[in-house]
Amino acid sequence: MAHAQAGDPEAGESEFRKCRSCHMIQDDQGNDIVRGGRIAPNLWNIIGSPAAHQEDYRYGDGLLAVREANPDFVWTEEEMIAYVTDPTAWVREKSGDDRARSKMTFKLNANQADLAAFLAQNSPDAP
Repeated sequence: MAHAQAGDPEAGESEFRKCRSCHMIQDDQGNDIVRGGRIAPNLWNIIGSPAAHQEDYRYGDGLLAVREANPDFVWTEEEMIAYVTDPTAWVREKSGDDRARSKMTFKLNANQADLAAFLAQNSPDAP
């Protein structure tokens, strides 16, 4: 797996097209960075944020279990790469529950580091 530092945010912006049917990136002022769907969480400022942190989104049991099992967890580029590669496997590993499932069924099979770099670029609070 590629390291997040190798990610190209410009290529990741193009890769995000696969995500925007469900996700958008809208800043705190309501400005659309990338117009997209509202059936999944807004990914503005996701890198550096806790799991399942948006109050206006109803997360699945899998991500809620991750948050409960790892109260100090915050999204990093590396964690995002692992998550988008196989969301359910990631949720099972992080929650410790081998029956846990992610609501996100889409798996990104290539360019994960680019996507993570793009999300980091749109995360002003990222470490």
